[in-house]
Amino acid sequence: MRCVSSHASHPDAHQALALALASLQARWPEGSTPTLGFCYLTDALAPQGEALWRALQAELPGVAWVGAASVGVLADGVEYLDEPGLALLLTDWPADQWQLWDGCRPLRREDGIEAALVHADPSTPELAELLPELAARTRSGFVFGGLAASRSQPLQLCGTLHAGGLSGLGLRAGLNFSVRVTQGCLPVAPLRRITACEGPLVLALDGEPALPRLLADLGLDLHQPGQLMPVLRATLAGLSEPEDTTLDRGGRFEAAVRVRHLVGLDPGRRGLLLSEEVRPGMGLTLGRRDVEATRADLTRMATSLRAQAEDAGQRPAAALYISCAGRGGPHFGAPHAEAQILRRALGDLPTVGFFAGGEIAHQQLHGYTGVLALFCEAA
Repeated sequence: MRCVSSHASHPDAHQALALALASLQARWPEGSTPTLGFCYLTDALAPQGEALWRALQAELPGVAWVGAASVGVLADGVEYLDEPGLALLLTDWPADQWQLWDGCRPLRREDGIEAALVHADPSTPELAELLPELAARTRSGFVFGGLAASRSQPLQLCGTLHAGGLSGLGLRAGLNFSVRVTQGCLPVAPLRRITACEGPLVLALDGEPALPRLLADLGLDLHQPGQLMPVLRATLAGLSEPEDTTLDRGGRFEAAVRVRHLVGLDPGRRGLLLSEEVRPGMGLTLGRRDVEATRADLTRMATSLRAQAEDAGQRPAAALYISCAGRGGPHFGAPHAEAQILRRALGDLPTVGFFAGGEIAHQQLHGYTGVLALFCEAA
């Protein structure tokens, strides 16, 4: 399994592509034919997306390309956020181990698809409901990916150039890969069960009015707004399904937890308003974003995933990483910090990805998370 990655930055898409391709071609092994490529570009280059697509086809006509435009991209320890940037990964994976899919070429279990990478336009109607449906079309019931949040043109690459919607890559059993999720905040209160609610309005937690319960968990007083509001703005809600655990053995949020905003309070009904509709029986755990905890969890997740592969006699060959746009840059303390943490944990491994407006894993739409896919071959 051969994998080579590269990246470049230039306001002109042709120049950015020329720089990235020169690096790829210089390191691509002679005698090997590339079959599949990943291409991520920042939305600063999206208006030149069609020209970029034609150039990719001309330079590497036998390669099938999958990717998207978003607010930021990353590759090999470097991040491009709010600037022109391009990230490429070229592979020679056998064509019978993967399948491009989109609205015209849907996923089908009978095609032997084990799991699927999903690139989604955030404006897609009922997106959260579509993810379980997509997952049901795979044998493992697992999809992963992200919302390609572009402020210009919602471009996706999937064998052809798409303007939004959903598309991606189906992965068959012959392709050895593992996927993990890292959360972006720490729990600061006990797990509570939602016992009464209306849509996104939580009215009761553990049988008690929700707002007083929340204030007690945070040690806040409703009559002291000067202290109340800064804490609430920094507080997030970790939601879990009734059958799921919320915390792992290390006291961190489990990967299946969905982190959502607290968007308002209803003192009259003693409730709290979330950014997602909820149901009775779901778990709710308050959390806060924490830089050091986020950095440590990313390191732990990446090193454990690599160690698991090596213990199984596999050699990591490439990685795909999708992170929340709200995590990149300043949240990690310095430019490129998140990508560099990942590179230190994985080693000199070809890695590309993008910064998303929401991350996809476990059939669900997440926020403030990072989703890492590690592709391996026999050692």
